Amino acid sequence: MESPPRAQCLYRFGPYEADEHTGELSKHGRRLRLPGQPFQILLMLLESGGELVTRDEIRQRLWPDGTFVDFDHSLNSAVNKLRDTLSDSAAQPRYIETLARRGYRFLAPVEAVAAAVTTPSAPVPGVQPPPPSRTLLTSQQDLPQASKPLVRILLLLAQLMYLGFYIGALANLAEIQQLLISLTDWSSQLLITLIATAALGIAIRLFLLSAAGFRAPGFKRKYLRLFPLLFLLDCAWALAPFLMMRHIGFGLAFAATAALLLVPFAQRTLVLMSSLD
Repeated sequence: MESPPRAQCLYRFGPYEADEHTGELSKHGRRLRLPGQPFQILLMLLESGGELVTRDEIRQRLWPDGTFVDFDHSLNSAVNKLRDTLSDSAAQPRYIETLARRGYRFLAPVEAVAAAVTTPSAPVPGVQPPPPSRTLLTSQQDLPQASKPLVRILLLLAQLMYLGFYIGALANLAEIQQLLISLTDWSSQLLITLIATAALGIAIRLFLLSAAGFRAPGFKRKYLRLFPLLFLLDCAWALAPFLMMRHIGFGLAFAATAALLLVPFAQRTLVLMSSLD
């Protein structure tokens, strides 16, 4: 008798889900792009229960006899693509461990549940589906795929830009004080505010630089909690070009400020697009 087909599973590990039925990998509910061969290797590792999956087992499943291919190069490329999608590394693996010349082993705990096959339900007459929720800020599901190294570099450059603003302002306090005196009677209060927010900003930017640079666990969650404070701080420092108005003129200062008002939202988007958890 022919054995019944094995039930297909939905595998959960860390923030990821691998759906064997649909052939899709997602992170926090957002689908990731992963080609067929890397996904099949991932399934083999998830099915193994933490046991070694040999290179020969992978070859027999993905490249059976009669398939002419540079096996070592193809396997290494597929595993590297899988690691890149999972934000993993061979040197310090969180998910995929390499056993030299033998194969691979999956390290993280895995939860396997039966994958539900659903069909679209017919609309109930007279009942309207709820409208999709709309928020002012971009959600992670709205974002396109992007190169993770590029996203992290842009995020780090934004922090360095603000550090330059803070340090440049503190280095030119005498000139800024004269400018404020010529513009308002509140020059002393504004100068104290500038110094205090610059000191706070330097501490925050150094934290963000180190956390993003070293991929600190929980960085995305911590950033989103800090975002309201960062938004107010960044909007205030969007006026920084006016501190250089004597050198660049009012028009250029106004244009730079208009552009800087978008940077807080751009930083938040970069954090959501990054591979940092």
